[in-house]
Amino acid sequence: MTTAPPGYPPLPEPLPSPVADNHTHLDIPGTLRDADGPGRRFPTDEEVTALLDAAEAVGVNRAVQIGCDLPAARWTVEAVRRHPRLIGGVAVHPNEAPRLAREGLLDEALAEIERLAGQPRVRVVGETGLDHYRTDPDDDAALAAQQESFRAHVEMAGRTDRVLQIHDRDAHADVLRVLADAGAPPRTVLHCFSGDADLARTCVRNGWYLSFAGTVTFRNAAGLREALAAAGPERVLVETDAPYLTPVPHRGRPNASHLVPHTVRVMADVLGLSVTEMCLRLDRATTEVYGTW
Repeated sequence: MTTAPPGYPPLPEPLPSPVADNHTHLDIPGTLRDADGPGRRFPTDEEVTALLDAAEAVGVNRAVQIGCDLPAARWTVEAVRRHPRLIGGVAVHPNEAPRLAREGLLDEALAEIERLAGQPRVRVVGETGLDHYRTDPDDDAALAAQQESFRAHVEMAGRTDRVLQIHDRDAHADVLRVLADAGAPPRTVLHCFSGDADLARTCVRNGWYLSFAGTVTFRNAAGLREALAAAGPERVLVETDAPYLTPVPHRGRPNASHLVPHTVRVMADVLGLSVTEMCLRLDRATTEVYGTW
């Protein structure tokens, strides 16, 4: 019998119909810091397989692996080649862009991301966007680097015919402005949606997709549930953003794709759908965005 890998919460009741985890970071749970410096160890194939097996056992039969710095992006390309239940996304995360710009490496990094985005099982440019939560509002250079990087990724997604996945942290108005200026591609996803009902309606009017993470299950997230209700069921996706944002009842523990059913059941309740109908609609939207695995 399949069980959760050691250190993770137990498997929930399986979903009645399969769905995809629209955004996960399988590279991060296996990343260790060396005592002598910023060394990294990425997960082995066996560790990845154990996480994917646990997810599939509860009806989460595929996932979008996101690598959002250069080492993780390179690892992602190899991981999706070896694991058919994965497709990939690559980008320079908005919080990486200022450092790369200071070191004179941003253009070189963006060029490598575009090369990696051209690989066959990489379907996503992202996560990219703006993060005003972790950026000093008086650091004009950092803000400019984020916007330069974001705009470059938007244009890259259009050139390469890839899905655009957006990170938007306390930057809603600026994200909308850059998307309007640079021209959002037809398949645009706001990952870990964090806006209000008005922003949700704006995104749906623009034909974009909203991806909801475990945050929608939090007791203090009434506004986010209102946004989900305003968006309606046609253009929503579900994700973990693992290992972060673990849904209730396991908030505070490491997240993984096998916990998606907790989020799906809350989404179904908010939208007034049966869990089966919620799964079918999520699966349909996933195929519209990414195609088949």
